Amino acid sequence: MQVVSARPLGDPKAGMYRIELSDGSLFSIKSVYIPPEYCSKALCVADKVLSSQEEKALRFAASCVRAEGQALRLVARAEQNSRGLSHKFKQRGHAAPCIQRVVARLIEQAIVSDYRYAQMWLRARLARRLESPRYLITALCSRGIDRATAEEALLGILDGDTEWAMLHQYLEKNHPIRHGSMAAIRQKLKYEGFSSTVIDRLAEGAG
Repeated sequence: MQVVSARPLGDPKAGMYRIELSDGSLFSIKSVYIPPEYCSKALCVADKVLSSQEEKALRFAASCVRAEGQALRLVARAEQNSRGLSHKFKQRGHAAPCIQRVVARLIEQAIVSDYRYAQMWLRARLARRLESPRYLITALCSRGIDRATAEEALLGILDGDTEWAMLHQYLEKNHPIRHGSMAAIRQKLKYEGFSSTVIDRLAEGAG
C-alpha cells in the first residue's frame, strides 16, 4: 500500500491530514490518534510505501476521527458521560481500542466530563422531585458514574435548604417520625445519605 497524497487540513498545529491511498481510500486523520510507536510526519507523506502495520495505524487514526466527529455532534445536543458515549460508539460499530482512545481524548479536553454530567442530571432531577442522597447516587451509578464522582457532584450542588426539604419529603413518604424512635430514624437517615447537620436539626426540632 502506498500514500498517494497527504494534505494538511486547517491549522498545522492541529496535526490533521487528508490522506489518499493507492487502493482509492480517502480519509482524514489526526496525528494525536496515530499509535505512539509511529511518527505521523513519517507516515503522512506522498509516495510513502506503507507496511501493513503502518497502514493499520493510519486507518485506526481515521476511525478515531470519525468517532470523534460523531461524539461532538452528540455533545452538541446533550451532555454525555463516558460510559454512555462508549455504549453509543459500540452500537455504531466502532472497535474497542478506538472507543477507548477517543473517549480518553474527549475527557482530556473536558469535552466529556462525568462530573459535569452528574451535576446536570442531579439539577434536573431535583427540579422535578426530591429524593434521598442515597437514591440519587445509586441512580447516577446505574448511569455509569462512579460512586466517588456521584458523591462529589451531589455535594457540590446540595445546599442546606434543599437537603432539609429532601429529608422532610423522605420522612413523609417512607418513615414518619411518629412510627419510630429518634435513634431508629437517625440510623435510617444516615443510611440514606443525609448529612449529620440536617439529622441533628431534625432531632433538635423533635426534642
